[in-house]
Amino acid sequence: MKQVAFGEENKDLSPREQLLRPMIDAIAQTMDLYGANYSFGQLYGIMFFEDRPMTLEEMKNVMNMSKSNMSYGVRSLMASKMVTKLEEKRERKDLYAVETDFFQTFKNFFGMKLQREIDVMRQALDVVIPELEGLVQAVDTPEEERHFCLKDLEKLEHAVQYYNWLQQFVDELGEENYFADKSRF
Repeated sequence: MKQVAFGEENKDLSPREQLLRPMIDAIAQTMDLYGANYSFGQLYGIMFFEDRPMTLEEMKNVMNMSKSNMSYGVRSLMASKMVTKLEEKRERKDLYAVETDFFQTFKNFFGMKLQREIDVMRQALDVVIPELEGLVQAVDTPEEERHFCLKDLEKLEHAVQYYNWLQQFVDELGEENYFADKSRF
């Protein structure tokens, strides 16, 4: 794809590339909805339609971004497993390829985000629940405080059930054949 300047007319773009601009923008907007940087979403969209691995230099030129921002963007996409650094090189430069299977991208991106949520919440639950139980059992805890602690424990037990369910979902999502039967979609 030739140099893309979103929001500006670029006479160097082919008719196909002009048509793909709204699609690339939609990918970027969608990723932005889920907390990914908009420009990194544009990069993913460009690489998605490029149909070949790209170097950081090529990406930098396409996106009109600094090399440090481009490097950060690629690392971010790699962390989400949306981009992979290849073993092969082009003119001694690293090559990067995009994951083009939207089902796999969903599994990678959301699996990672959900696992992070689970880990953060379970860590907090593991600290707070025993402390609240201790307050409930302490003889010097005022009755009103004990009542609120019991209500809080009830809420947190519901949270434990939810995060157990969410962990099961994430584990199943990580299974190789989770989206094997794509015909049902």
